[in-house]
Amino acid sequence: MDFRNTLEFSQQLDREDPLSSYRDEFICPLINGKRAIYFTGNSLGLQPKRTQEYVNEVMNDWAGLAVEGHFKAEKAWWDYHERLAEPLSAVVGALPEEITVMNTLTVNLHLLMVSFYRPEGKRFKILCEEKAFPSDQYMLNSQVRFHGYDPEEAIVEVAKREGEHHWRTEDVIQKIEELGDELALVLIGGVNYYNGQVFDMEEITRAGKRAGAFVGWDLAHAAGNVLLKLHDWDVDFAAWCSYKYMNSGPGNVSGVYIHKRYHGMKDIPRFEGWWGTRKESRFLMEPEFEPMPNAEAWQLSNAPILSVAPYLASLTLFEEVGMERLRAKSTILTAYLEFIMKEVARDVKGNFEIITPKERGCQLSVFLHGEGKQVFHELMNRGVITDWREPNVIRLAPTPFYNSFEEMYRFGELLKNILAE
Repeated sequence: MDFRNTLEFSQQLDREDPLSSYRDEFICPLINGKRAIYFTGNSLGLQPKRTQEYVNEVMNDWAGLAVEGHFKAEKAWWDYHERLAEPLSAVVGALPEEITVMNTLTVNLHLLMVSFYRPEGKRFKILCEEKAFPSDQYMLNSQVRFHGYDPEEAIVEVAKREGEHHWRTEDVIQKIEELGDELALVLIGGVNYYNGQVFDMEEITRAGKRAGAFVGWDLAHAAGNVLLKLHDWDVDFAAWCSYKYMNSGPGNVSGVYIHKRYHGMKDIPRFEGWWGTRKESRFLMEPEFEPMPNAEAWQLSNAPILSVAPYLASLTLFEEVGMERLRAKSTILTAYLEFIMKEVARDVKGNFEIITPKERGCQLSVFLHGEGKQVFHELMNRGVITDWREPNVIRLAPTPFYNSFEEMYRFGELLKNILAE
């Protein structure tokens, strides 16, 4: 598409956008009395207007039914989480029985490591990306120490090449092949939080499986952002938070994927609780654990319904639109933002660099040489909510549900004025 840096062109793109009406489905903060340009859906998605209805329904059931809400509410609490499996399976490319919702992301990664990090003999090493998200680093370090290994020896990081801002797939695969039968697990963030790069999950999974390792993905920045085919790619497990692109609210529950080949296994290493035992026998309070025949076998406790309800509300939007249409708009929206940024750099000789490669989702990470933090604060003062990451990066996430093409143009004009000043 031939872009133009004009208000009229951006408004034309919005008129032609089949998803433009969904912008009104979300509540956006106001700055100086005007709707903010919200670029931080990669950190916390906006609240869907329909969320309150779903939460109020639970509150009313609690008030009117009390404990009987577990079984007599219209959306009974004891199986409330099951309603999320089918819409989530469409978002991440899985079978519904491979999906469950529970806990929070790092908790779930720890629980999944019980099943899928099984060091033995010379096969004890974990491959991850250089400078993974800190919580992943802490989780991996603590897991290998728990098993009696030195993280310096057990955790292998794939580095970016000197002078480059992104990873190369061939370097990841080469490292997997080098480790060979020493490799126990590959666990990488599907979309890197810092530079916005989408890893080639299919190829990396294939290479990890050839090496005889388990392969899992942290999809915190991928779920609801890029197209995923976890089952078809033969991924062993994955987990993601729900509060970024999936708009479920701050710190909300995590989604989990576990390939069906591991279902129904009583002898798989796993931490277990009563919500993972078969529904038919759960309330018989029997001493023997009988696992659910799906991913719910990894459930520990009954679901936090007031957290799950906003997630279900947001998933109704994903069901209506579908990931293919969201991704199609995202691709054009992000490309238009990149075009605008380059126009600004040319017009005012802006001293910044886009470090996100073409393999990307919604996010553009911009390295601001010089007075980056001043630009960040000035953007906030003028109604643009962005995200700052040290040492000098602003992350911009034009989200297809609620960002418009006109906002990309207006952002460019604001940035141009700030840099000119």
